[in-house]
Amino acid sequence: MKRIYKTLLIALTLQVLGCKSIVDNLNTDPNNPTDAPASLVFTGVQLANLAVQEGMASRLGTIWSGYLTGADRQWRDYFLYNVSAGVYDTDWNNVFTGTHANALITISKANALGNRKMAGITKVLQVNALGTATELWGDIPLSEAGKIAEFPNPRFEAQKDVYTKLIAMLDEAIGDFDSGIGTVGAEDIHFAGDATKWKQVAYTLKARLLTDQKQYEAAYTAALSGISAYANSLYAPHGTTTNINENHFYSFLTAQRTGDIYAVGAYNVGLLNPAATATYRGNAKTIETARFKFYYREVGVNTPGKIEPNTSSVSTGSGFFARDARFPMVTYQENILTLAEMALRTGKGFATALDNLNKYRAFMNAGGYIHSSYLVAGTYKYEPYVAADFAAGGMENPDNIPADNALLREILQERYISFYGQHLGWNEDRRTRKEAYGIKLAPNTGSQLPNRFIYSQNELNSNANSPKPVPGTFDSMTIYQ
Repeated sequence: MKRIYKTLLIALTLQVLGCKSIVDNLNTDPNNPTDAPASLVFTGVQLANLAVQEGMASRLGTIWSGYLTGADRQWRDYFLYNVSAGVYDTDWNNVFTGTHANALITISKANALGNRKMAGITKVLQVNALGTATELWGDIPLSEAGKIAEFPNPRFEAQKDVYTKLIAMLDEAIGDFDSGIGTVGAEDIHFAGDATKWKQVAYTLKARLLTDQKQYEAAYTAALSGISAYANSLYAPHGTTTNINENHFYSFLTAQRTGDIYAVGAYNVGLLNPAATATYRGNAKTIETARFKFYYREVGVNTPGKIEPNTSSVSTGSGFFARDARFPMVTYQENILTLAEMALRTGKGFATALDNLNKYRAFMNAGGYIHSSYLVAGTYKYEPYVAADFAAGGMENPDNIPADNALLREILQERYISFYGQHLGWNEDRRTRKEAYGIKLAPNTGSQLPNRFIYSQNELNSNANSPKPVPGTFDSMTIYQ
């Protein structure tokens, strides 16, 4: 893992995006490479995308979507929506330089080698990063991005057009995998070149982008070919070497910004904590104690005496944000719950939607993604629901709403809980905010909920084509209006 992470340092030296070196005709310095083999740049793209998914996308998303709470210093301000453009510089760079620009180089090198498998995997990674960017920022540079010599001021493209192009890129990647051409091995830190797994990830990611746009029929179709088993989920691997391969959230919470984030008053805590009798989602068929303990520590050590995200990293208790905990990026959890929701929304029938929800509950009843150290008998239970549970007056319908709506409410709540730690929970909030049923968050302050990230200050300063006026945190975004 240490070797893998160090390759990022090499790969990211290619940020110049292929433009001519300003030291042409001078002696070559072997300690400052201007090129690298496709395999090394390819691994660098994976690591840069990992940084995108575990950076501001997850940290700010968690405190704006009710998973965690800003406790101190800047993070208290961020929690209260006081965020300036400069805060986003690193994450914008991770998307457009670390991931996208190096992906263009990797794809070019892979095509030159006739390695369609490598090109296909790189396209999936590229879409993962750029998809996250448009979910967070809205309109973004795409076709002209990453080509600094040709387009020093890349134009921003409408969000709906970005989505169309990203889905087309995923279709290209799926074609690459179907070709069977090319080889990838250990340089793939996720699946060691397993094309079947990458193809399933591509379909689940496609379903996500379609769900964002409320193209629910197409999302259902894509998810049918998506991740079919937990083992095929795309997770970021981590280890226990300080400043090398630790879980990013663990490093942030325990070393970089200790005490800045906790979970006091978080919406998700109320759903999962059995002691929160007024809001706890447990019932005769559902016990959430194990998942609650996996997500949270009731008596924190990073914020002494306060409930906080679980960074415990011992064999008897390895939390969601443990030092070596894998980080979810595109998962079986997402895919099966997408099938459940889309079936209900597209007229596939109550029974089909319930069947998919129960498949997910069976997965969780077998332990699911909860670390084994928390799977103590009697602390978790996810028995299958039946139609009567959602009928008026049933276990999941005490307020006597239509049965379809009661089932939708349960699916949306499960999606939200299962997306803990990811920016996807914020996607869910924004997508369903105006609907009658779903997650209903209250603003952390004032009367408005945030809608978007602000564009990077570096981008605003350097790109003449940056949007004017610059959208603010509360301004609407096309797909979530």
